[in-house]
Amino acid sequence: LRCIPGLPRWCDRAMAYPTGITPEYVSSLEGPTDGFLCPLSANVYKIDFVAFKIRAMHDDTETVLFEIKKEPDVDDELDDDDDPSVRTIQYHFGPEFLRFQTIGTTLEFTVGPEPVTNFRMIERHYFRNRLLRSYDFTLPFCIPQSMNTWEVIYSMPELSPEDQQDIINNPWETKSDSFYFVDGVLVMHNKAEYSYAPH
Repeated sequence: LRCIPGLPRWCDRAMAYPTGITPEYVSSLEGPTDGFLCPLSANVYKIDFVAFKIRAMHDDTETVLFEIKKEPDVDDELDDDDDPSVRTIQYHFGPEFLRFQTIGTTLEFTVGPEPVTNFRMIERHYFRNRLLRSYDFTLPFCIPQSMNTWEVIYSMPELSPEDQQDIINNPWETKSDSFYFVDGVLVMHNKAEYSYAPH
């Protein structure tokens, strides 16, 4: 796990962010976005992801594949002058990941002084600009100043042996965009890149 170093050209801090981004718009995208669709300052609800776990679910058992937890009392509040690479993460899972049919994630997060209603995540996964799978989940309500746990179950896309091998042979060309909306307004946008090559 590592953040992508450097500042991509499309992330020039002077860029203007688009406005009026809707859930319907991001659900229609046919490839990963060139940049981020909202600034860090759009997170007016002070949503802070503090822990994340990915696990494979198979044969009535679970295997933890990735887990990270924010250190307590660490103040890492970001603003629009921060390097946009802090919003992009890389995962190196290895080829065995593609054999799992069901993946579960657990996200722990806090919210600020305002209530959060209809917290919606739309996650789009692509390989070489081809949509592999789109996921859409909504958490109805989070009370102010609360710690919350969001459990999500993903059914993995059905891939042919040829597609699986192509993905394995081309690390980091599998990408995802995660869009987070509150009452239909985009407040966060994160990116990820994946490698399924052998470790």
